[in-house]
Amino acid sequence: MIKIIAVLCSLSSPTKCHEQTVTTSDFANVSMQSCLMGAPQLAQWMKQHPGERLAAWRCVTGKPDSRGA
Repeated sequence: MIKIIAVLCSLSSPTKCHEQTVTTSDFANVSMQSCLMGAPQLAQWMKQHPGERLAAWRCVTGKPDSRGA
């Protein structure tokens, strides 16, 4: 299983950023190659976060860790 971890920064306070695991059924079967290329679904997912900008993302495999990213 591949998870996408997005780094989102507030548009009103650009230095205020946080990590969020991208969770949507559109990403259920995303490949590692698609994830690394930005997964076309990522732009669609960002429409749900209009007050934030996507600063970065990373792709991880396996079970999510317990850090609460």
